[in-house]
Amino acid sequence: MTPVKLYPPKPDKVYLFGTCLIDMFYPEAGLDAMQLLEREGIEVLFPDDQTCCGQPAYTSGYQSEARAVAAAQLGLFPEPWPIIVPSGSCGGMMRTHYPPLFAGTEQEALANEVAGRIYELTEFLVHVCHLRLDDRGPPEKVAMHTSCSARREMGLAETGPTLLASLGQVQLVEQVRAAECCGFGGTFAVRHPEVSAAMVEDKTVAIERAGAERFVTSDCGCLMNIGGRFEHQQKAVKGEHIASYLWRRTS
Repeated sequence: MTPVKLYPPKPDKVYLFGTCLIDMFYPEAGLDAMQLLEREGIEVLFPDDQTCCGQPAYTSGYQSEARAVAAAQLGLFPEPWPIIVPSGSCGGMMRTHYPPLFAGTEQEALANEVAGRIYELTEFLVHVCHLRLDDRGPPEKVAMHTSCSARREMGLAETGPTLLASLGQVQLVEQVRAAECCGFGGTFAVRHPEVSAAMVEDKTVAIERAGAERFVTSDCGCLMNIGGRFEHQQKAVKGEHIASYLWRRTS
């Protein structure tokens, strides 16, 4: 069971950890996340030297390589400010797996301290910012996909849906496979492409049958996988990172 996290008052400053997929494929999601936070009166700092959190190597069984990549991130957040991650996958790696990854090393204390300051974006918006949204978009039916890491490692199945449900013109529809993996799973999709393709096919069918005109997720890997499958099917259902969706409808 994911331990209960005690949430602090809203801070004046935070760090943003951008993630590889946002950097390479969805930079607008990172910028929109920053704008959502700045609109709440929070100064956002983005350390330029950040790279990968180390999860691909870690989940592939390469502990020493993952530790080397993760170690390069630990010194980038020297001030005691929250570290906001617009991804449950990377957030889960940094909060849950950094402490055991660095156990018994010289960086153990620092890894534990950094892990304690990790917040997934929707978690921070709901539980720390207590975000209130003024929906300016048209009526739309939307399905939320919460990644496995956000749901199971971080215990955040409800923060994304909570934000979407607060948008007055949005009808949040429930897909029957809401708790199931989309099949991406980082290197899983590469190692087991047939299984991954079958899983994402099930996911897209469930989203479409729920009547969704759009799906929203807080993880870019899931966004890429599900959105790519819809595109391959030549279906009209579009996908969007939740940071971009919230910013677009409320700015």
